[in-house]
Amino acid sequence: MLVLTRKTGEAVTIGDQIRIRVVEVKGNQVRLGIEAPQEMRIYREEIYLQVQDENRHAADWNLSDLESAVSLLGSGGKE
Repeated sequence: MLVLTRKTGEAVTIGDQIRIRVVEVKGNQVRLGIEAPQEMRIYREEIYLQVQDENRHAADWNLSDLESAVSLLGSGGKE
C-alpha cells in the first residue's frame, strides 16, 4: 500500500486518467474529489463490497431453483 500525505487542494494522479484531490479536511473526515472517465465505476468501499456480495449470491443457484421458477411460471405464479 502506498501511503501519501496531501494537504487541502493537493492531488494524486493514478495513471493518465484518474486524479484524486483533497477537497476538505474537517475533524476526522476527508472529502475527496475524483476526476475519472465517466465510464469508470467508482464506489465507496462498503457499497462495492455489497455489490460483490449480491453478485456472488445471484450467481449461486442450482437446478432446483430453476425448476421452482419454471413451476411457478407454469402455474401462473399460483401455488
